[in-house]
Amino acid sequence: MIARLNEAGRRKFFEEFPDWALLEDRDAVKKTFAFADFNAAWGFMSRVALAAEKADHHPEWFNVYNRVEITLTTHEAKGLTARDAALAGAIERAAREARG
Repeated sequence: MIARLNEAGRRKFFEEFPDWALLEDRDAVKKTFAFADFNAAWGFMSRVALAAEKADHHPEWFNVYNRVEITLTTHEAKGLTARDAALAGAIERAAREARG
């Protein structure tokens, strides 16, 4: 079983990723990314998909044109885990790459 982040782990997550917001209705975080156009957004999503598949940890996401909303949580743990923190790091790197 994957352990949920303890209070110190949660503080560290939000220190590293201050733009991610905790959802009110469940133990998950969300961030919206905006890009120059659909092509850049799709490139970002492709990078994230490859990282997620490699980590065997898949985000919930929604895309409209240049905007991508991503929600992270570990379903098996029913909350945030180190897997979410690792994927958030990969997502942030992919966003930087997509923005050039």
